[in-house]
Formats: sequence, structure tokens, C-alpha cells
Amino acid sequence: MKKILKLIGIIVLLFIAVLLFNTFRTSSKQVASKPLEKVGLAKDIYQNLAKGIQHKTISFSEEAIPDSTAFFGFHRFLEETFPLVHENLGLEKISTYSLLYTWKGSDTTKKPIILMSHMDVVPVDEPTLGDWEAGPFEGKITDKEIIGRGTLDDKGTLIGLLEAVEQLLEESFQPERTIYLAFGHDEEIGGSNGAAKIAAHLKAQGIQALMTLDEGGFLAEGLVPGVEDDVAIVNLAEKGFASFKLIVETNGGHSSAPPKENTIGMLAQAIVDLENNQRPYKMVKPIDYQLEYMAAELPFVQKMALSNPWLFKKPILEKLNAHTTTAPTIIGGGIKNNVIPTVAEATINFRILPGETIDIVEEHIKNTVSDKIKVERVGFLTNPSPVSSIESEGYQTLQQTIRDVFPSSVVIPGLVGGGTDARYFYEVSDDVYRFYPIRLGPESMTRFHGIDEKISKDNYKEIVLFSYHLIKRFGAQK
Repeated sequence: MKKILKLIGIIVLLFIAVLLFNTFRTSSKQVASKPLEKVGLAKDIYQNLAKGIQHKTISFSEEAIPDSTAFFGFHRFLEETFPLVHENLGLEKISTYSLLYTWKGSDTTKKPIILMSHMDVVPVDEPTLGDWEAGPFEGKITDKEIIGRGTLDDKGTLIGLLEAVEQLLEESFQPERTIYLAFGHDEEIGGSNGAAKIAAHLKAQGIQALMTLDEGGFLAEGLVPGVEDDVAIVNLAEKGFASFKLIVETNGGHSSAPPKENTIGMLAQAIVDLENNQRPYKMVKPIDYQLEYMAAELPFVQKMALSNPWLFKKPILEKLNAHTTTAPTIIGGGIKNNVIPTVAEATINFRILPGETIDIVEEHIKNTVSDKIKVERVGFLTNPSPVSSIESEGYQTLQQTIRDVFPSSVVIPGLVGGGTDARYFYEVSDDVYRFYPIRLGPESMTRFHGIDEKISKDNYKEIVLFSYHLIKRFGAQK
């Protein structure tokens, strides 16, 4: 008995030793920040953003035709507001409405970089108009904020980039490396006519960029338990996107004599079956990078958990939503309360984890629901993106710039669950990253695509300054 107890004691000590060893060997991955020169920005940057918001460049659906008046009006606004940009950079219009600016570098041997944004915005629900602090397309400026649809997603970034380029041109800056500004017009409905066509255009020219940067990462304030500093989330990849329609077809009937298998009941069961049989949680790249970078910045207990994912993997992956998600989004069926419908349908949306595919998800659905359920792919679909490097020149420069502009921030690589136009640029870029320094906290997260979308003046100024320093650093890089 003593030998057994002694053996148990040794095992416990070894277990604790492994936990502590992994915890204490976890060190910070943050690079030291460096001082930056002060930059005097134009006084009208807030007014410029407000004017840009007033153009209703709305993407309603994949089938809807873009409002040419709104988009061409926005184009004219950009030309009038940023004269040096339009005098010194080449401009091509892709698919009529998307814009590709080319700032030619002096050294053609250097790979270019591509900086992205999009000019379209989502619609505003009419019943919510009275809940807005100001009209969503009014572009109201208060003492501290600019209010309106697009301030966060994504005209704040687009106009901020152009403010930075205009400022650099005023200073007679000439980049050694060519810089592309790629602004799609249909990101909110998949980007197939905007960003996808821009990327195809660049590919046809033989362009291979060092790095592409788009939206999809942000400065998290109070969103990461245990970390008081801002967390700069640089997303290296994005999940795939696929929707499937479940269709049930029966002979229907009278509600007074319901059949054993009711049309709507069969559909409801299929939805329940899918929700009860979720795709598994997995440790994949870049989730492992995220844990590695985050662990060193946390208090001891949390640091120990993230430093030992072999033991705490399940709760960690659940917290990070590291699986292919299942979300019923549309349901329909029935015409009268005493008639059992002959057809009922539901749409299920999946955000696909790297390592899985649309085909795998479709097979999962068919293996989970009744074989009496018809399964069809519907709408825009895309597989998960590749995962970009954290060792590349592009990432290292991006990380250093973030730390220099935001010295108290913690830079963490990650995976974005939503979709961005960046997915189209892997064939024309060594690496693709998603980050602009939009500040998001528990309250502001709901403003994306929601009521009272707005950005603080201080944060908008940070976006312009970040863009300025990033362009200058990449443009002058030896």
C-alpha cells in the first residue's frame, strides 16, 4: 500500500512539475516599441469622414444592382477630398464601382504591398431609425464622435488610408516599394464582383505582393479577461462560409388528421439533430499561435491553462469557438393554420474551421439528418482561407508598427470567424493579414451592422496615424 501511495505521489509531483515547467517557460512574444516622430494631421479629417458617410453606398443583396448614383457620388467625393492622391496615384475602376489605386515605387525589385478596405455598407433596419442618436447617413459630428453607417465598417478605414496617403504626398514622400490601395464595392455580399475581380486583375498583371492587409482585426478593450492592456488582434486567416438549404417535401394534408411524419416536424427534427451534433473542436493553426502569444500576458492561473493545452484543451477551444459552427438562419413553410404544408425549408449557415471544407460540411449534414431531407448548397460559399505566417517580413513589420503606435498594446495573432475581402488575395500575396486599429469593447461590438454605429474622434485619428506610419515604414523599407 505504501508503494502505491508513493507511486501516486510521484505521479502527482511529475504532473505538477510538467504544468509548472510549461508555465514558466512561456515568455512574452511582444517586440519592444520604438518612439515615432510626431505627425501633424489635417484639421478636416473628421469632416471628411462625415461627408463620406453621407453617400448611401449600400449593398442590399447579391441580386440587387448597385446604386450608381451613390457609388459614383462617393467616387467624386474621394476625388475632390484627396486631390494629391488622384494627381499622383494611378486609378483603375474594376467592375465599374471598385477602385484600385497604384502608388508606384522607385525600386521595382521590391515586392509591393496591398492595403484594402471596402466602400459598401449594410442597410439600416427601418424600424430602428428612431433608436439612432443621429441619422445613420447624416454624418453627424459630436464633441467626441462621428456617427453613421460605415464609421466602423468600413469607410473609417478607407478614408483613413487616403488621409494618410494625402499627408505623405504633402510631405513629398516617395515610396521605394509600390503600394496598392484596393477598395471593393460589394464586400458585404461576398465581394465576388469587387475584391475578387481586383485580385484577378492583379494576378493577370503578374503581381506578387509581400503582404496584403484588410479589415478583420481590431484593438480589443476589455474583451480579454485577465489582460488590462489593449489587445491588438491580427488575424492570420478566416473561417469558410457556407449555407445549405434543408428541404422537406410531403403530400401535406389536413391538420385534423396529421400524418406520422409532419412536414414541419421533420424539418424541425433535422435542425435539432444538426444543433445536437456539432462539428468537433480542434486545435489548428492559427489557434495554437493565439494561445502561445496570449498565455504570457495572462495572470498565473490562466497562463498555466493556456501553457498546457494538452490538459485544458476542451474549455479553451470552446471559449475560442474553435470549430465549424452551425447556425439556423432562415425557416419557412405553411400557408394556413389548418393545412399541413407540402414543402418546408430551412437555411443553415456554417462558418468552417481551417482544415475542414464545404464538402466535409455537406457530408456531415447528410450523415446527420434523415435521408428524407433534401440538402442543397445555397448562395455565396467559400472554403477557409490559408493561414499566413508569423515569421514573415510582412508580419514582423506590421507587428512592430502596431507596438510603436500603441506601445501599451499586446499583439496577438488569431482567426476571424467572419468573412472579409482578403480571402481573394492569397494568389497575389505571400501573406494576408487582417488588422486596422478600430477600438472595440463590450458596448461597441454591437454597433457593427447595428444601431448607433459610430467611432470616436480619437480612434479615427489613431487609424490615420497607424496607416501613415505603416505606409511610410513599408514604403521606405530596405
